[in-house]
Amino acid sequence: MNNITELFESLLDSFRSIDLANRELHRMIAEDAELNNEYTDWCIENGYTERYGFIEFAEIYIENQNSIWDSLTDYDDQE
Repeated sequence: MNNITELFESLLDSFRSIDLANRELHRMIAEDAELNNEYTDWCIENGYTERYGFIEFAEIYIENQNSIWDSLTDYDDQE
């Protein structure tokens, strides 16, 4: 399941927009049955719906990325 989260992160890094990355993911899922199954399994294992699983992942991912930058900024402010 690690591969699918790497795909999620790659899409978010590439598109820099949750909406655009979500559209691309769902386009990919529609074209690839194996990816569709992997996404479905990931959603079930993580307690997400297939409709909103990626969006919820993306919001948490971006929040964590912002938190990293905030902690670096806090460190710079202390100097």
